[in-house]
Amino acid sequence: MTRATELRRRFLDLHLAAPADGPTPGILVMPNPFDVGSAKVLVECGAIALATTSAGFAGTLGRNDQQLDRDEVVEHARRMAAAVDVPVNVDSEDCYGESVEGVAETAAALADTDAAGFSIEDYDPRSGTIRSVDDAADRIAAAKEAGGDLVLTGRAEQHLYGGDDLDDTVARLRTYRDAGADCVYAPGVVDAADVARLVEEVGAPVNVLALPGTPPVRELARLGVARVSVGSLAAWAAYGAVKSMADELFGPGTSQYASGALGSSFRARAFG
Repeated sequence: MTRATELRRRFLDLHLAAPADGPTPGILVMPNPFDVGSAKVLVECGAIALATTSAGFAGTLGRNDQQLDRDEVVEHARRMAAAVDVPVNVDSEDCYGESVEGVAETAAALADTDAAGFSIEDYDPRSGTIRSVDDAADRIAAAKEAGGDLVLTGRAEQHLYGGDDLDDTVARLRTYRDAGADCVYAPGVVDAADVARLVEEVGAPVNVLALPGTPPVRELARLGVARVSVGSLAAWAAYGAVKSMADELFGPGTSQYASGALGSSFRARAFG
């Protein structure tokens, strides 16, 4: 069995049966590092799976989200998956293809890395609109076929762009499940009752984005959520810490910010 195959099987198993061990038994908490260093820190803290973040990775390049291209994302996925011994899911936005053929090219390229899974959004960054459900489902089917044994997450994005039609979200996620998605995800759904409805009505493992206002992880586990991620929040928290450091250094000129720095023993374990 290749390393990629073993990681992908392990990752799928974590969706089908809640992990009994790890830092959060009963639910897969999958934080989103933005570079290799943050990935190693999270694994040292106990993470049993990780996911990349398109916005966080773009931030490391001094860019905003949706300013990456396929080659950059595939190389980032290759680097991240090679750096740690846990499954890594790839935030591949809309799979960087205007057509289903382009989606398939991205999925095939990701399958050639040691990544364990990837996601595809129904938001079209070129037009700034949510795709029709049929178009989105066709793209998921193409991604699934070309991605082989990669675990595929189908994403309904409307709640991040001003939409709030939960009936439509449920219908979309069901369609994405039927098109081949192994896991479904509607980032921006935060109300406990809405989350419970997704779990009860979609019939596939559900990922929830842990935004401020989202129920705590233990409550999400009680609701039947399979997986929790944090999106770009870890990256912005880290960059926020850099800003706080600069505000202190350029203001009072003190160095109290260093009290939150990683200690040498932790760095030796994480980066050794």
